[in-house]
Amino acid sequence: MMECSLTVSIAIGDNCAMLPTMTALRVFDAAARTGSCSAAADEVCLTQGAVSKQIKTLEQTVGAALFVRTSRGLVLTQAGALYHEEIRPALEGLRAAQARIDALRAPGTPLRLHILPILGDRWLMPRFPDFARRHPALDVQFTTFVSAEDAEEPDAMLRFGDGDWPGSLVDYLFGREVVLVASPDLVARHGGIGTVADLGRMTLLQHFQTPDLWTEFAEAAGARGVAPAHVVRYGFFGVMIQAAIAGLGIALVPEVFVAGDLAAGRLVNPLQLRCRSRNGYYLTVPLNRPASPALLAFREWLLAEAAQSGDSPAGSPRGEGAGPRLVAGGLIRRCDPDTLIFHLHSKR
Repeated sequence: MMECSLTVSIAIGDNCAMLPTMTALRVFDAAARTGSCSAAADEVCLTQGAVSKQIKTLEQTVGAALFVRTSRGLVLTQAGALYHEEIRPALEGLRAAQARIDALRAPGTPLRLHILPILGDRWLMPRFPDFARRHPALDVQFTTFVSAEDAEEPDAMLRFGDGDWPGSLVDYLFGREVVLVASPDLVARHGGIGTVADLGRMTLLQHFQTPDLWTEFAEAAGARGVAPAHVVRYGFFGVMIQAAIAGLGIALVPEVFVAGDLAAGRLVNPLQLRCRSRNGYYLTVPLNRPASPALLAFREWLLAEAAQSGDSPAGSPRGEGAGPRLVAGGLIRRCDPDTLIFHLHSKR
């Protein structure tokens, strides 16, 4: 197969105001990756002669030779390698942006949500039929993991932490109100819990993400210096709650997840002890992605449901509920800190 000629005459002049065409950049990227004019021509659907011309034009625009021809094909010069390193992320960003816009316009595009098991099991799924009734045409997909593939990147995530996720719109939901719980049988076996000091005889069931929660709780309960007799760590709040119901120890858990167990008597809150934690559950939306009408509808519904859970965002550590707003089909903009405005419009 005939390779293209790369006889280049570099014009030296004022190129500061010149920018290459997208075609030239796509050709250069393909040639740089494949090391072949013929392979680049196949990738961008041009003839080899057209590829050669685009490369020559780009070299004249840049003011430097970008390739040298060898018996093994095209090899980037030092200037070519530097140029490719700079322009390739930009091209990938443009491709990703176009893919996201195409997905936004595509009918029936699912709304992908990353959720945590405890939040889905004990809070979201019991309420979700209401959202499904309100929006029967929306296809919502749930996952408990985040794919490395950009095409499978979730549209929003429900996360646990302190609210510090740069690059995301962050809405506080609930979870900072933490209560001490135990099974009635456990309390009875220990002869009751009359004072905070009695907790020092107990086994503490602890989530591995909240190692400092006991210290926060003891400070709030006036029990500084009181430490549990033993600590057993868990990776899932759901499993930890079941362990508490089974009488394996006392536990500090978000009140929103055990309200039903407390009401049913499966768990008790000795001495009505509680604290307000630094960590809670949040909805996060990437700032660099367009907001679909489906995402706006879900966010509006979710925040309304969270507000009814009795765990007010007022006084939360980062002033959640203030700042950015979502606008359908566009980027997230700043707005008045006392309001969140939702625009649910679409050209579809």
